[in-house]
Amino acid sequence: MLKVLVVEDEEMIRKGIVLAVDWAALDCVVVGEAANGAEALEAVDRLNPSLIITDLKMPQMDGLEMLRRLREQGNNVYVIILTAYDSFTYAQSALRLGAVDFLLKPFHDGDLEQAVTALRKRIGGEEKADSALPGLKRGDKSKYVLEAMDYIGAHYQDPNISISAIAQDLGISEGHLSHTFKKETDYTLLNYLTRYRVHKAMELLRDCRVKVYEVAAQVGYRDITYFSATFKKVTGVTPSEYQDTSGQRRGKE
Repeated sequence: MLKVLVVEDEEMIRKGIVLAVDWAALDCVVVGEAANGAEALEAVDRLNPSLIITDLKMPQMDGLEMLRRLREQGNNVYVIILTAYDSFTYAQSALRLGAVDFLLKPFHDGDLEQAVTALRKRIGGEEKADSALPGLKRGDKSKYVLEAMDYIGAHYQDPNISISAIAQDLGISEGHLSHTFKKETDYTLLNYLTRYRVHKAMELLRDCRVKVYEVAAQVGYRDITYFSATFKKVTGVTPSEYQDTSGQRRGKE
């Protein structure tokens, strides 16, 4: 369940967000409110929210400065921005600081719910990918397994990469490498390669200016259809869906 902090200096709007949205249906709970960025920073320390919904222009401390300070503190809380149309450039600065989405005021019924649903879908994809990612502790791996992981990190963009090529580079048999890698990591070499590529693709897709077919090519896939199917199998969403809910969205200008 996401813990939500609502930050908005106009009380009527703030109360509307808190009271009018069916938060339980979104698997969320509002844990606090704040009227400006300074109050919000104090609330974050007390409440540790997982999602902040905030206006940008507020007295005392605006939403952009609040977000900047949170990032400087190493706080990666999800943030959805509320902004007037004439502040779009301002909103872009917030996106560069890692805001996951923004809504133009006045937003319509269902817009905020849709943004939260998209965020939850993104989080679900990230969690699924993280659980499938070879998040391996290098310290307990043998020399050949570490060298194989390093080889994949250096050559994952090559569509022709193969177990045979890796084994040859390491100077051991393909069978021995495959057996050792699976024994020490619980992943086959090809599974590890796939998940490594998908995570690199996720990093690239956070910039919506990059086309999906360009991402596919950059992580070693010649066939965009196969890339999309593989990405969805690992994350639960298609590359386009992931990109649409990423924090670098710039397409609502």
